[in-house]
Amino acid sequence: MMRTTMTVAALAAFAAVAQAQPAAPKAAAPAPAAAAAPAAAPAGKALYPQAQYDLMLKERLAQGQPDSPELRNAVREELNTRELLVREAKKANLDKNAEVKQQMDLASQTILVRAYVSDWIKKNPIPDAELKKEYDTIKAQMGDKEYKVKHILVEKEDEAKDVIAQLQKGAKFDELAKARSKDPGSKDRGGDLDWNAPAGFVKPFGDAMIATPKGKFTPQPVQTQFGYHVILVEDVRDAKVPPYEEVKPQLQQRLQAAYLDKYFKELRAKGGV
Repeated sequence: MMRTTMTVAALAAFAAVAQAQPAAPKAAAPAPAAAAAPAAAPAGKALYPQAQYDLMLKERLAQGQPDSPELRNAVREELNTRELLVREAKKANLDKNAEVKQQMDLASQTILVRAYVSDWIKKNPIPDAELKKEYDTIKAQMGDKEYKVKHILVEKEDEAKDVIAQLQKGAKFDELAKARSKDPGSKDRGGDLDWNAPAGFVKPFGDAMIATPKGKFTPQPVQTQFGYHVILVEDVRDAKVPPYEEVKPQLQQRLQAAYLDKYFKELRAKGGV
């Protein structure tokens, strides 16, 4: 509840390599080529440009679909169906409908913007020095220690003081957490928050973790915006920070977002918006 989490999505790149096969001599019987692309079943006329077929097939392959006659037939069938539907829509004058035209314009704009942003990212890569600097900054914020902690969260300071008094008399922390904690994410586990760096919590909570000796609980309630906490530090260990190369893709994505945001703001400023 009071933890600060960061999720970063991973990007996957796909590349296709086509190799031309030499034509077999006319006198020789044609032999099957292992690297040749699967042939689609014979069909009627195509209502679409070949470039559209090539693009859609490329996209489907990039999504991980295996190249097969079935896939190629499905792409051809979809493109033919689309074209027939477009013709019917035009017969119904839907292409002249104001709202439909706006939607078409927005769809076209979205594709163009996506292409431009992708091109801009390629032309403006994040320097390695910036990535390393970001890594070092995050590493410093994490600190060199991790703490295995439990906590009991209550609404009022008097409640927290009462919990501390009961602990001092020998009450079990787990039992008090299950009975009195207001944190739904940890109370059923006896207040267990597992291993964390202090930077993963709001500052008062993180500071209390550092100040509390191993095996002890906070002698005074710790106030945060969530309420009052009683914190038990069960164990302490050296922080396990992933190596730079392992997190480099996430750092690139994080800084790319920041670079793009800065660029968008500059564009808006130049455009007077």
